[in-house]
Order: sequence, then structure tokens, then C-alpha cells
Amino acid sequence: MTGNLDLTKHDAGTGAHRSRKPVYMDFLPPCNHACPAGEDIQAWLALAQNGEYEAAWQKLLENNPFPAIHGRVCYHPCETSCNRAYTDQEVSIHAVERFLGDLAMEKGWKPEFDAPAGGKRVLIVGAGPSGLSAAYHLIRLGHDVEIREAGPFAGGMIHFGIPAYRMPRKELNQEIQRVVDMGARIVLDCRVDDIEQAKAEGGFDAVFVAVGAHLSKNIDIPSRDARKMLDAVSFLKSVENGEDLKLGRRVAIYGGGNTAMDAARTAKRLGAEEAVIIYRRDRASMPAHDFEADEAIEEGVKINWLRTIKEIDCTTMTVEVMELDENGRPQPTGRTETLETDALIMAVGQETDTGFLKQVEGIEFNWDGTVIVGPNMMTGAEGVFAGGDMVPSERSVTIATGHGKKAARYIDAWLRGESYKPAAKHPIVEHDKLQLWYSTEAPKKAQGELSPEARLGGFDEILQGYSEKEALFEAKRCLSCGNCFECDGCYGSCPEDAIIKLGKGKRYLYDYDKCTGCAACFEQCPCHAIEMVDENTDSAVQE
Repeated sequence: MTGNLDLTKHDAGTGAHRSRKPVYMDFLPPCNHACPAGEDIQAWLALAQNGEYEAAWQKLLENNPFPAIHGRVCYHPCETSCNRAYTDQEVSIHAVERFLGDLAMEKGWKPEFDAPAGGKRVLIVGAGPSGLSAAYHLIRLGHDVEIREAGPFAGGMIHFGIPAYRMPRKELNQEIQRVVDMGARIVLDCRVDDIEQAKAEGGFDAVFVAVGAHLSKNIDIPSRDARKMLDAVSFLKSVENGEDLKLGRRVAIYGGGNTAMDAARTAKRLGAEEAVIIYRRDRASMPAHDFEADEAIEEGVKINWLRTIKEIDCTTMTVEVMELDENGRPQPTGRTETLETDALIMAVGQETDTGFLKQVEGIEFNWDGTVIVGPNMMTGAEGVFAGGDMVPSERSVTIATGHGKKAARYIDAWLRGESYKPAAKHPIVEHDKLQLWYSTEAPKKAQGELSPEARLGGFDEILQGYSEKEALFEAKRCLSCGNCFECDGCYGSCPEDAIIKLGKGKRYLYDYDKCTGCAACFEQCPCHAIEMVDENTDSAVQE
């Protein structure tokens, strides 16, 4: 012999000497793993690609009550994690989600669920995405819910912080109305200052507090005329309320986040000839998403990177030029520039108003005012839970929605004297596990959008939705990573006829009396739904 036979590549044996055998498995797709709302994305995409749109919508609603909203405003980390990006382009999950959400409203579909008996009463403080999500899931779990909102509208920062060109109000209000139609009572213009009193007087058994980050952070800038200095959150709220702000021709925006981009783009829509964003770091370090900055620039917004405001004097502003040090941190240079401006909008971050909770015994706070909660989302006060922007985490609509669902499940268990334990997660399937032997070249379909010129005429929605044909095509681009989609590849490749077809939707079964462990099925499975395991592994792991 001139060489040695290497069987480790297949982890297999043959015949009576078989040491490894194939089993059907379910793994965790990276899109599901990345979703802050905990959606079973792959499952509802599979239904959508079969044209079962209502079933797909119902599956989606098991975890996220607002597909039309999230299909527009979520920054879709699921797509960032999508394995298909290694082939051509990631699946446009958010666009299919939006299609399902809009179609449901068009068709008048209603959520289908069986609420268990024995529910209790829960008070929710705040009608933002986290509070609304908690209400929705608590109702599905059989509880009676009342939401108290300090503002005049439900929706929280979705309503006041996201302009209509990204989140049109018709769709926003319709998805909120669905929660009301399910039985949630929303009391507007009702500020809760005393949690314990509200809980006792209303006969509530538990409280979920989800107050959004509506307070703008302040920084000290010497100013001789603050008449035209606004904070971004108040500015966007005023625009939403239809107030005439009279900003002037030249507007400066201080900050580099998504709120800064929205404020600048809104200023342009209100007639500002110049909207200039001033940000102390470079573009690579800005917290805003790239597409937000790109769209702002397309609309004529100017961005002055590596600049910080030193002083404001009537209609002039002094900014200092910054430069990055060896660690990538901005440092002052002493060089200054003068800008002409009629108004300054501060967009340097938001905080939550959690001061009203300090009177509640047991509740503890972090240095930034956020509330400390346990793994079950409960504060240090028994029966008082919290989520959304007011607890330590990244802040987004989808994260807040996920908090609401998580809190609802723990609140339900606490009210019933039980213990909720999330199901264990399967291992994640990375791209290198896939065996894409078939042709997959099919780039995603881009969503239509308004031209930059057309956008500035008002607050019409920029991105357009998919048609049914486009949504169906996009859903079919899903590779079904880690889970069998019955392609018959294993069935056709087995040289021993050891694979039994169980019928549509039931997958397959191995006849181990015939199987030689050759691993042909394992090697050709495109989605890695088959694993080779030790011979002594219990065959009951087959799906």
C-alpha cells in the first residue's frame, strides 16, 4: 500500500463495522437566534413560501404581535446573520414580514389562540412597544390587562420618535388597535406616579413598568441665545403634534445616532434649506445605521464628522475640529470653525424617567437611572416587573417587544405560582455546515422607494412593500438552515434504501438494519439536518 485510508472525513464505517450512524436533527437557524423578539423566522417563512400566508402570519404572531410595524422599523439583525449572504445576498426577511402584516390588515385576519382559564389582573405602565407586547402576550395567556399611558397616543417612541416616512401612522394604529380588540384596555393621558397605590386601588395582581426613553440628555454648551435650541425628542414630538416650529433656513443637529438623522431629515421636510449634522467622531464610529446616514445624505443633509460644538452666539456657532488618536478616540485640536445657524437640535441620547419608582421599596437602580431586574424581569419589589428602555440593554423597538413577551411569560408563571423555564436552544447552524449542492443563485428583490426629490415634499413612506409575487419569491430564497425541508436528497442518495419517507410534512426515518453508515445522506444534506453520531447513541433522537 502506498497510503492510508482516511475515514475521518465522513465519520463513518461500513456494514457490520459501522461506528457512526446518521440521525435527523433540528438545529437553530442563525436568523432565529439573532431575533430580539424571539420569532421562529424559519417556520413562518416556510409557510409563506408555500403560499400559506395566513398560517405564516399566525405563526409569526406567536412571538411578535406587530409584523407590519417591525417589517418597517426593525433593523433586522436576523438578516445580518443570514447564511444566504455567503451565497449571494441575505433573505429580505423584514420585507416578507411587512407583506404578511399588511396583508393581514387588508384581509381582516384575527389572532387565533386559546387563552387558559384562571387569569389575573395586570397593570402595565407605558403604551410603547414593550408595554403593548406584554399586554398582547398576557391576554393570550389568559389575563386581564389595563395599560396606562401618560401621553395622548399609544405607541410610545414608535409614534413620537420615528417619523411617518419610516412608520406611517395608519399601519401603526391598526396594529395597536388589534391589541385593544383582543381585550386590552388603554387609558391615555394617565400618568402613574405611585405604583403601589395604583396597584392597590385597581385590584391588580402584578405590574409591568415599561416607560420609554423620552427624556433627552443634556450637555453644557455656552450659549448667549438659547431661544432656538431644541432637544430632538421634543422636536419630533412637536412635529407629530402639528406645531409650527419656525426653524429658519439653517438648522444644525448635534449627535450621530438614528434620532439625529431623523431630526435632520425632518427639518429638511419642514423647509430648512440647510440641515447640518455635527458629530464628534468619524462615520465608522457613529451609532446611526449606515442606511440612515445614506438616506439623509441623499436628501441633502450635510454631515460634519469630527466636530464638536464649543459655543453658540445668536446665529453663529463655534465648532472645534477633532482628530482621532492611535486608539481611534477623538481628541481636540484647538482649531475652530464658525457655522451660521438659525436653530440647534440636540440629539445626544435619551434617558428614561424612573424617578417615580424610587419610592417603591426593593427597587434598585443603576448609575444611569435604569432599573435593575432579575432574569425573570422582576424588580426587587415582589410582583413589579420592568422592561424596555428602562432596563439595561440596547434600545430598539424589537428589543423592547421581546422584553414584553419575556416579561409576560414570567408574569404568567408568577401569577399562577409556577416556574417558567425557556426551552433549551439547539446548536446554531453556521454557513460552513451547509452542503449546497444545488444551484442557489437568486439575488434578493430590492424594495421600491421614493426618489430623494419626491421625499422632501412631505412625510410619505419611503420604502414600498412587496407584491405577492415578490414576497413569495423572497420567502423561497430561505435555505432552511439546520432543519429538514424534505428535498428528498437523503432519500435519493442512500445506496442501501435505508431511508423511509413518512409522507409530506412528516420527514423521514432511518432503517438502521440496512444503514451502513456510509454518510452519503449526511454529505448531501443541503441544510445540515442530518448529523453523524456515535453508534451507541439512542436512535430516538430522530425527528
